[in-house]
Amino acid sequence: MTRKKIVGLSVAFALLFGTVPAAGAMHIMEGYLPGGMCLLWGAVCLPFLIYGLFVLKKTLAHDRRSITLIAMAGAFIFVISSLKIPSVTASCSHMTGTGLGAILFGPSAVSVLGIIVLIFQAILLAHGGLTSLGANTFSMAIAGPFVSFAIFKACQKLKINKMVAVFLAASLGDLFTYCVTAVQLAVAHPSPDGGIGLAAAKFLGVFAPTQVPLAVVEGILTVVIMIALESYARPELKAIGFEREAA
Repeated sequence: MTRKKIVGLSVAFALLFGTVPAAGAMHIMEGYLPGGMCLLWGAVCLPFLIYGLFVLKKTLAHDRRSITLIAMAGAFIFVISSLKIPSVTASCSHMTGTGLGAILFGPSAVSVLGIIVLIFQAILLAHGGLTSLGANTFSMAIAGPFVSFAIFKACQKLKINKMVAVFLAASLGDLFTYCVTAVQLAVAHPSPDGGIGLAAAKFLGVFAPTQVPLAVVEGILTVVIMIALESYARPELKAIGFEREAA
């Protein structure tokens, strides 16, 4: 019965937020990065992905019930990161959804979920690209989740309220993703006048008006999902060790 409730919640969430507006993608688009940088970011991601596979395998071997939460975390990332909001200069911003998975399973596992989501989005939604897959994976599925995880653990040590910790982790992880994306774009396309630093500042300025409120919304949504999980999936949370650690 508990699993049925979780599936029902995820379906309802997808129906509520699953309409993707037609807009340009904020993931770095196909062909926007030089070939060398595409290979470099792919190589940087590889160790995280390999370790993430081992983490997921260990999690599933420990308790098969965790597959429900893993699938839900992946679906949350896919749905929430597909909702693109128009920003200035014809660009777009969107939430990432990776903070929830990082809190539940750790950042390494989220790297695997993230790259799967990015591949499907690139192929099915023209959201991002295959050549820029490494760069997008690093910013959204590695850098952001590691920050979310670190913030959540720091809040636990400081005895901060759990839901406040979830909010901060999800929000700041989202914002850090876009800081990394801005730097990636700036390195690929430095400003003729001020170089990489000025270009990064310009890219951050483009996304800030929409990304800051989106980060707040993502934090709130992640808290809502976490409250629902604690209400309907407490056995599964205990199975992955979250309830005991976060208590």
